[in-house]
Amino acid sequence: AKLRPLGLLMTFLGPFLLLGFLPLVLPTCPKPCRCADDIIDCMSTGLTDDVIPASFAPSTRKIYLNNNELTSIPSGLFDNLKAVREVYLWGNPWECDCNILYLRSWLQWQQNRTTYRNIVCSSPTHLQGRIITYLSEDEILATCQYWYCSVALFSQICLFAFILLQAVLLIVVLVYIRRFQKFAREARRTTDEFYGDMDPWSAASKNGAD
Repeated sequence: AKLRPLGLLMTFLGPFLLLGFLPLVLPTCPKPCRCADDIIDCMSTGLTDDVIPASFAPSTRKIYLNNNELTSIPSGLFDNLKAVREVYLWGNPWECDCNILYLRSWLQWQQNRTTYRNIVCSSPTHLQGRIITYLSEDEILATCQYWYCSVALFSQICLFAFILLQAVLLIVVLVYIRRFQKFAREARRTTDEFYGDMDPWSAASKNGAD
């Protein structure tokens, strides 16, 4: 009997509590896309690598990402989409460097790989127009190594220039030190001669002592 008021309260508040949790359960349409019937349409919305949905609803069947400014796909973006049938990716300037490895791997796992023949590289130049699905891993890693080598070469050039600058500064300091020592000796000699001329008794005493 004592629990009946609590039961009545939960019965009354239950629908409101359920409504409060709905925003956490129901998937929302990612901006700036349009969504309807498990289809997410982000076509021609100006998506870039910095402005792309972080995730999609697991029930999504089709995703339109074509005709945007995407150069790569974030790692793991499509991994939890078990119901997805097709992702439209053509019309993007894909950069086939290290960041394209995830998209290439995902495409190769698709059963209908032939439908993705229009997903091609825009850069680098030697891979331009190549179908991403059929790129070898060595070809992609070669572009990564080239990038790392370029960075390493630039770093070595900067280091060499820094060492050269330090050497020039050291030479300048040594030259000024030698000049300062020369000026100091001349000033000491001039001072000795000046005081020698001003004090003949000291000079005579010095000669007598000798």
